[in-house]
Amino acid sequence: MPATTHTRTRTGRTLAGLAGLAALIAIGLLANNVAREMQSLRSARSDNAQWSLAQTEVEFLDFVNAVNLFEEPPDRIRRRFDIFYSRVNTIEVAEVYEKLRQSDQFASQLALTRTFLNEAVTIVDLSDEDFIAQQDALKTLAQDARTTVRGLSNAGLSIFAANADRQREAVAGTVAQLAVALVVFVGALATSILYLNRLNTINITRERAQKEIATRMNTVIETSLDGIIVSNDYGEIIEFSQAAEKIFGYAAAEAIGQDVAHIITPKTVQNEQRTGLQRVSRGGLQHMIGAGRRRMDASRKDGSVFPIELSIQAAELHDSKIYVVFVRDVSRVVAAEQELVTARDAALEGEKIKTDFVATMSHEIRTPLNGLLGNLSLMQDTELTSQQDRYMRNMETSGRLLMSHISDVLDITRYDAGKLKVTTDPMNISILVQDIIDNQSAMAVSSDTTLRWHWIGESRDWVLSDPDRVQLVLINLISNAVKFTRAGEVLVTAEIGDNNATSSDNIVFCIQDTGPGMTEELANRIFDDFVTGNAAFDREVGGTGLGLSIAKRFVDALGGVISVETEVGKGSVFKVILPMPQAEKPVDVYATPKTVPPSTILSILLVDDNDINRILAREMLENAGHKVVEAHNGKSGVEAAAETRFDLIFMDISMPVMDGRTAARKIRSGHGKSAQTPIVALTAHALPEDQAAFKEDGMVATLTKPLSKNSLLDVLRSTELQTVPDAETRDQGDVYRSKAYGKMLKRFISETDSFVEWSQTSSLPLDDIADQAHKIAGSAATFQSKAFANSLSDLSVAARAGEVTFVGHALQELPTEWQDTKRGLLERS
Repeated sequence: MPATTHTRTRTGRTLAGLAGLAALIAIGLLANNVAREMQSLRSARSDNAQWSLAQTEVEFLDFVNAVNLFEEPPDRIRRRFDIFYSRVNTIEVAEVYEKLRQSDQFASQLALTRTFLNEAVTIVDLSDEDFIAQQDALKTLAQDARTTVRGLSNAGLSIFAANADRQREAVAGTVAQLAVALVVFVGALATSILYLNRLNTINITRERAQKEIATRMNTVIETSLDGIIVSNDYGEIIEFSQAAEKIFGYAAAEAIGQDVAHIITPKTVQNEQRTGLQRVSRGGLQHMIGAGRRRMDASRKDGSVFPIELSIQAAELHDSKIYVVFVRDVSRVVAAEQELVTARDAALEGEKIKTDFVATMSHEIRTPLNGLLGNLSLMQDTELTSQQDRYMRNMETSGRLLMSHISDVLDITRYDAGKLKVTTDPMNISILVQDIIDNQSAMAVSSDTTLRWHWIGESRDWVLSDPDRVQLVLINLISNAVKFTRAGEVLVTAEIGDNNATSSDNIVFCIQDTGPGMTEELANRIFDDFVTGNAAFDREVGGTGLGLSIAKRFVDALGGVISVETEVGKGSVFKVILPMPQAEKPVDVYATPKTVPPSTILSILLVDDNDINRILAREMLENAGHKVVEAHNGKSGVEAAAETRFDLIFMDISMPVMDGRTAARKIRSGHGKSAQTPIVALTAHALPEDQAAFKEDGMVATLTKPLSKNSLLDVLRSTELQTVPDAETRDQGDVYRSKAYGKMLKRFISETDSFVEWSQTSSLPLDDIADQAHKIAGSAATFQSKAFANSLSDLSVAARAGEVTFVGHALQELPTEWQDTKRGLLERS
């Protein structure tokens, strides 16, 4: 029953009771008034005041008659006078006549009567002779007083009559009030009876409804597939459904009164889970109440442990709570989930096997291809005719393109695993497209197809993007258009933005051909893996069907959109929209450097803590005819510079014991023999603010790792040393042509393997991580592993800055990145 209904019922009963009580009190008071009035009436009759007044007049008349006749002896006349006198005295002093005496009329008549008595008593008290002698005087007095006595009697009777009337009216009014009160009381009783009868009817109806609700609830509880357990504040079970009986194996009679935690939780984990369930009943684990289902282990009566899903709800009673526990046996669900997990693991294992197979096959293909490209490179160093040189360059271009395709197959796996990384570098998009057009021109000519391209509207040559990914996307689309077009036209256009583009940074490429086109069904899946077109197309052209799927992945990775519009017999139009912000043309810092005579032999101090970097740099410098002295850290470099005068000092920036900036300041501020020697900074990253700081430390230039022979020689030849950018853009082959390359690579792989294994240890100091990551980053840059070097540099910077979250994520990804990098290094070797 709702609380408001209880309140209304209690209020109605209280009001009915108060009304009845008020009626009873009123009846009692009125009855008491009637009783007093009746008692007053009874008291007036007993006193017989009116009779006494009348009798006073009678006695006075007896006295007057006796005086007038004077036949009686004087003593008898005196006795009659005394009776009258006594009556008057009584009227004057009796309490019953008090109200009469308060009347002016009665009081005046009483006073005249007293005057008569006082005058008459002087005669009555005389001796018999004198009394008889004064007979006439007494008669006169008596005759005069007769009117007074009658007036006294009449006045008293009138007052008594008026009082009687008032009393009767009062009694009548009280009786009327009593009657009204009785009517009200009877009405209240009737109303109360009706109200109580209504309440009784409501209670009967409500009781019937409650019984129906209870029956429905019991039916729901007993037919529910979930077990329902109800406990009180103390955790004692007060309800135990049939489903709960089936789930736990206890009969309801066994479970009721038991501790809910004892029934549900297994013995092995009872302490923890029972504590939690018991805390629910004490209000300590409120977050479980109404928080949905929670999975846990439970035990049956036979002791077997099984998984359940449990949820708890609380309900407020008058001064306590009950807790309803819904329990579901999820043994089958858990078993099904385990089967799914097993199937998933098997699928992942199969995916891993596929990935490993692709990687292995790629490596096996790369090995002979590397040999082919290496021999082509050697042949280019021999004497060739112009025609042979052109053929060699075409062969090398095709070989490197094939190598790129092999790498792209690996990129599919990296993309699907979320590990494909793109770079953002300045690139000349016009030159890139023109190179692709030139590369595909021979095939177009053989198919009697016209291949051309142009900008629509304003052109934008230098942009920021990933040159390798963009090249692969465009070469796939253009080569496909050329392959499928016979005696037709392939038109490639580029446009800054379009009517639908929201950013002016976008460039829209359209590759339009007059080939056979595609059906709608084929167009809908053309970007899927291994889709090669219809059977007719397959008879004329080959392919694995991966080109467009790889292109789609790369476009997605670059943040762009690729689409196709086609119609059978009318050709196809592939559209690619890529974000390509405008970029400045890079400055060629190598233009016409001022040089020193090549015969000059320089004495050079090389300060670097990385053995591989030192070996490579020393070999390059010594091959150029210069003398090199090595120092393993900044402190050793300062000591060597103080003892020997060098012509040039190469100073690594990040080193243990003493970093390069500190060492440069000490050399400049000291009085050693090389205090004025030019110092060139060696670093993996050289931001403008870093270069400014290096100059403040006394360094005259910055050389960016990885080192190359040309970049070193440019520094040596320069009379005004400047910042020399990434050597990767100058000479990618220096490190590979080094005589000690194999030994250095083996050492680098060993060092990096140890570092990666060490990095997976828990609780490593951030400073140690920063130092080791920086050291390996320098070696990685030397071996042209730019992506891996950048990752290590980022890790080092984050560790220096105390960014624990970034460091943890980077260390987690490090083994995978290193395996990919190592595979590439071994393949290149």
